[in-house]
Amino acid sequence: MALLAKLFIKNYKNFNDPKVRSAYGRMASIYGIFWNLLLFLGKLIVGILFHSVSIQADAFNNLSDAGSSILSLISFIFASQPADKEHPFGHERLEYIFSMIISFIILFFGIQLITTSIENIIHPKNVEMNPVMLGMLIASIVVKIYMYMYNTRYGKRIGSTVMQATAIDSFSDVLGTSVVLIGLTISYFFAIQLDGYLGIVVALFVLKSGWDIVSETFNKLIGEAPSVDFTKKVAAKILSYPGVLGVHEMIVHNYGPDQTFVTIHVEIDSKEDMMEAHSTIDGIEHDFLEQDNIHLVIHMDPIDIDDPYTNEMREQMEKVLAEIDPYLSLHDFRVVKTKTHNNFIFDVEIPIDYKMSEQELIDLIEAKVPQGNIPNYAIVDVDRAYAPMKDYEVEANENNEQEKQDLTK
Repeated sequence: MALLAKLFIKNYKNFNDPKVRSAYGRMASIYGIFWNLLLFLGKLIVGILFHSVSIQADAFNNLSDAGSSILSLISFIFASQPADKEHPFGHERLEYIFSMIISFIILFFGIQLITTSIENIIHPKNVEMNPVMLGMLIASIVVKIYMYMYNTRYGKRIGSTVMQATAIDSFSDVLGTSVVLIGLTISYFFAIQLDGYLGIVVALFVLKSGWDIVSETFNKLIGEAPSVDFTKKVAAKILSYPGVLGVHEMIVHNYGPDQTFVTIHVEIDSKEDMMEAHSTIDGIEHDFLEQDNIHLVIHMDPIDIDDPYTNEMREQMEKVLAEIDPYLSLHDFRVVKTKTHNNFIFDVEIPIDYKMSEQELIDLIEAKVPQGNIPNYAIVDVDRAYAPMKDYEVEANENNEQEKQDLTK
């Protein structure tokens, strides 16, 4: 496939280009149609000639794979259509829908294979191993390993759920066909008829692969949290620009592999010239779109970093939050001073599944505000961490309710 990519795909190394991505997807789909139809015909003929239900079951599994490849081809054609008025974010989520359809087809064939195999167990037929059957099964394993390798390689490079689903299915086919090969070999040497039982084993592999695809695609359709690696890379790149003091409140929306939208708050020095700061922000957004194909929208948060009292109070409030719960973080801290009192105005970011109510947390923070010669009051806004950027935020999401209660005692 690498050689064909060099010959037929322009700029074949630019995997971030939607046109290149679509071309790889279409080529892989056509590849899959060809190889799966070839395996289907070969196994079907061998299975009928030698009365092997497990090989026939494996053949129809390959036929379902060919159908899946046809759907994959259709999905890449439709998903590559440009945005329109009704779909301003494009059509790339169609790939997820087609992945779901493919998974249902795989599950349907898995159930059918179990039914056929049970009938063969009840009414067994004598199956004998021969060189033709052996050669067919070995060839199938080799082809499926090859399909697994190229779908995994290019599926990851272009971020295609369809190709990665095909890779999973190919690997399950390798395992299933290997089971058939081993079982028929045992039957040959020990005169034990395992054909129907092997058909069930193959069907279970098929059902497992189908369910894995359903689970993965379902999460993408309803909206899953971005990976920590992704959010860390985005945050680290933004922080590498001069003048950027901090980042928080990242939200990631995915409308397909090439349609990622990110919003984030960026802290800058309040004394910096606003026109220069705005130019920096524009440059960051432009760089992300050109270099990473990410639509980035930045909200600027000016903060005072030169006032000693503000810095001291910020540090004290960070300690207060750490005492309440190490998974809390503070940002946008500022002090408004009056003759009678001071207001500490800031946001607190909490894990998405934080169990304490927002009002309970605010009351707890207000009770722990450090006091001076005049009263100090906290004015707190609570934000949810929709895209964790730190390891401790991820750990917080994984903690159970009891662990969090222990931390807040």
